[in-house]
Amino acid sequence: MASPVSVPVVCAVIEREGLVLIAQRPPHKLLPLKWEFPGGKVEPGEAPAAAIIREIHEELGCAITVAHALPPFIHDYQTVVIEMIPFVCALTPDSPAVHPLEHTAIAWVKPAELQSYDLAAADWPVVAMLLNKKA
Repeated sequence: MASPVSVPVVCAVIEREGLVLIAQRPPHKLLPLKWEFPGGKVEPGEAPAAAIIREIHEELGCAITVAHALPPFIHDYQTVVIEMIPFVCALTPDSPAVHPLEHTAIAWVKPAELQSYDLAAADWPVVAMLLNKKA
């Protein structure tokens, strides 16, 4: 049996004044009401950095700049295997305010507080990278 093909997915760790943005998934989508770093699928032929800028604009109505990528990794959700490509980002100086256009809620939290949220499984390795970076 062939190993499943991974779907490239980007997520944004948007940093502001020592806090990071997380968003709560809507109840009618996969992983209902889980918190996550916002993002989405990379379209065919699209660069991951371009995908995260597009996804954040679509989901949150704001504009970001990409500071740098974190190491990508594979996560198996059983129903789908994703290649998570995390980016550390910041809002642009002229960005509109962040609005949860496709999420139930958003929150700005200290990285150390992320462990108290019910995050999607694929986001936990990103949290570990953030906490190790701060250590």
